[in-house]
Amino acid sequence: MKNLTKQYEVASSKATEFMKNGQISQYFDTLLEMNKYKRLMTAIVAN
Repeated sequence: MKNLTKQYEVASSKATEFMKNGQISQYFDTLLEMNKYKRLMTAIVAN
């Protein structure tokens, strides 16, 4: 769980940087990555 949380935080900071730099396609890819980690964390908590 800690590993997923750390990966989510890293992806979040990367997304913020991409947004600031105007790199829209990388920003959206990183948002999809964040969504994947969030779903995995939710699945772990549910079990």
